[in-house]
Amino acid sequence: MTTNTIRIKIKTIGAFFVILMLLIVGTTIYLNAKNKKDALIINIAGKERMLTQRISKNIFYLYHNNSIDTTELDSAKTEFIYNLSSLRDGNDLTDIQKAPTDEISNQIAKVEILWNTFSTNVGNFKELLLTKEINRDERRIKSYVNAVYNTNNKLLQEVDNLVSMYTIYSENKTEKIKYFQFGFVLMIIILILYSLAQLRIMENNAKKFFEYSQQLIQSDSNHLEPIQIEAETEIVQATDTLNAFIEKVNSAMDYSNEAIEQSRNASYKLEEITDEFDKVLNELTNSGDLSKQLNKSEDMVIESTEELINSSQKLQNLKAELDKLVLAAKKVK
Repeated sequence: MTTNTIRIKIKTIGAFFVILMLLIVGTTIYLNAKNKKDALIINIAGKERMLTQRISKNIFYLYHNNSIDTTELDSAKTEFIYNLSSLRDGNDLTDIQKAPTDEISNQIAKVEILWNTFSTNVGNFKELLLTKEINRDERRIKSYVNAVYNTNNKLLQEVDNLVSMYTIYSENKTEKIKYFQFGFVLMIIILILYSLAQLRIMENNAKKFFEYSQQLIQSDSNHLEPIQIEAETEIVQATDTLNAFIEKVNSAMDYSNEAIEQSRNASYKLEEITDEFDKVLNELTNSGDLSKQLNKSEDMVIESTEELINSSQKLQNLKAELDKLVLAAKKVK
């Protein structure tokens, strides 16, 4: 099956346009969805940083105000653990994937180790805080407060590093997708230029065909030249059809010219025969002996005609007599 046809070229170019547009739309949709997910993950990682600060501030508040209401402290710890687990293992409820790279996974593990130490100090502080005042060891409580303060700074720094890693990963992934989009746009531009070039070629081929057709109409030549065009299949087929018609016309014109030539030759021959016959008649007319023979032959023809007429009359009389005899015989019966 040939591919050099206008229909196949148009379908192929159209298919490439559709595919590239779908790719651009698909990558754009994917990029937007991925950006939303990445923004959610970065927001969760950033919230972990805020939760560590909230826990530390709540501990300082409880310590300096002698309060035992640990509701906010417990809520912040629970949320931090839940978010850290979601970042490490993923979460189907919030559509969060687990750590995308080993580097991020290792950083989460580091944060988790620091969190365990931080959470242990917070737990010890809470346990001493909830004991009766007479049994409280203020010195130990203060040591745990200092420990929370020290571990909080390290935990906060590592959580900041985790947020930065997620941010860089998201930006790099976005850049790669944008490169794909730029590549698709470039391919579309190249395809547009190719389409224009192909349309120009098809237009020129069609123009050549119509120009030659006009030349055939206006031509006064006795022999038409076939058209030769290297073009698409449809134009080549139309050209072949026109060339077949031209061949038939040329054949008819050649046959007509041959017939005219033969007629002309026959006319010349007839004139020659006529001239020769006129010469013979003149010679016969001027010959005395031949004239006498012709007169004699004419007399003989006349005499033969008269004898034939007489014989015919006698036969008719004989037939009449025979008819009379037949009639008489019928009467006798």
